[in-house]
Amino acid sequence: MTRPDESPFGEVLRRYGEHLELGRGLSPHTCRAYLGDLRELAAHLTEAGIDDLEAVDLAALRGWLAAQQRSGAGRSTMQRRAVAVRVFFAWAYRTGLVATDPAAQLRSPKRQRRLPATLDQAEAKALLDGMPSPEPGASAAERAVLRRDTAMLETLYASGVRVSELCGADVSSLDVERGVLRVLGKGDKERAVPLGRPALRALAAWLDDRAHLAAPGEESLFVGDRGRRIDPRVVRRIVHRALARVPDAPDLGPHGLRHAMATHLVEGGADLRSVQEILGHSSLATTQIYTHVSSERLRASFRQAHPRA
Repeated sequence: MTRPDESPFGEVLRRYGEHLELGRGLSPHTCRAYLGDLRELAAHLTEAGIDDLEAVDLAALRGWLAAQQRSGAGRSTMQRRAVAVRVFFAWAYRTGLVATDPAAQLRSPKRQRRLPATLDQAEAKALLDGMPSPEPGASAAERAVLRRDTAMLETLYASGVRVSELCGADVSSLDVERGVLRVLGKGDKERAVPLGRPALRALAAWLDDRAHLAAPGEESLFVGDRGRRIDPRVVRRIVHRALARVPDAPDLGPHGLRHAMATHLVEGGADLRSVQEILGHSSLATTQIYTHVSSERLRASFRQAHPRA
């Protein structure tokens, strides 16, 4: 098999990678995913005897997706790969690398809308109320760790921020007077998310003890045990450990708290546009999943409680 980087498309993919990083401001993870999909396409085309972008047509692209499907790729993977190809060839067309865009009509199976696993309101309350408090004989560092963990969980649930946004926040990102936290989301878009009183109290307690953990000059809001910006993997471990203390609660990560927050907002009557703005979704269609979650819960309650359900 031809190695992707040694294929005739290696140079153009290198140029496209630079465009993704510099021109579109995408995250490194997104760039790697897009380029990985395109390198697989390049290998497929090379094996099929196609060694020129101009020779790529819609049939060749559909053949590649069909091969992916036969190899067991799921619908969400197929969806992402089709998007990666469409965006790439749109760029190639704009920059004059191809005379026509062969991917303009490329379609893939619609992504199945799956309801995300989440917590109900009682479980969310049990999670946050069950966070341990410092014992009388605890050291200053031990007390700081417990208050940090509580503040992180309260902030994740109160604001619905992504774990990357939480870890990227600085102390200066917190506006206590307005009760908001400024975070940098996808596409380097900044937004201010509201925080409730419990989260603000937990953050105030953490900031009182933060100096016992933070390294001198460290600006990040949350720090790890070594005093530097906390790693998302550490946050995930903390969330998993905390949820393990809640009886019958699903084993979720930080994103599960984001789902729970959004679901509970919709259940409480919040309009979708407001939820979309808080979550930082670029499309309202993404936010509409939470109406399905709320409706499904209503149906489940009806089936369980109504004598003629």
